[in-house]
Amino acid sequence: MPAAALKTKPLPTQSTVKHPVLFDSPYEPVVKLPLPAGRPREWYVTHNRRLKAMRLAIALLDSGVYLPGQARNETIRDAAEEIGMRPPSDTTCHMVRALMRYSR
Repeated sequence: MPAAALKTKPLPTQSTVKHPVLFDSPYEPVVKLPLPAGRPREWYVTHNRRLKAMRLAIALLDSGVYLPGQARNETIRDAAEEIGMRPPSDTTCHMVRALMRYSR
């Protein structure tokens, strides 16, 4: 039997990266400019949620999670803890998966 046939396939949630991927730790936010005044509060909440979702999506991609199906809520929350962020809400986790889905 060939050696290739003995190799087991990785689980769908298992990273196939050959070398460990390091996070940029500790997380240092970029210099922020003030947001424009006069918008409704919901605009600011959504804006900050999108920024957080983008940071988390990048962290997950860097760690070897490439498919939205691999990014369960606990995986996303673990990545947030790893980069020094507060745990995201279910809505933000959903947004992270949407970003990963539509960026392909």
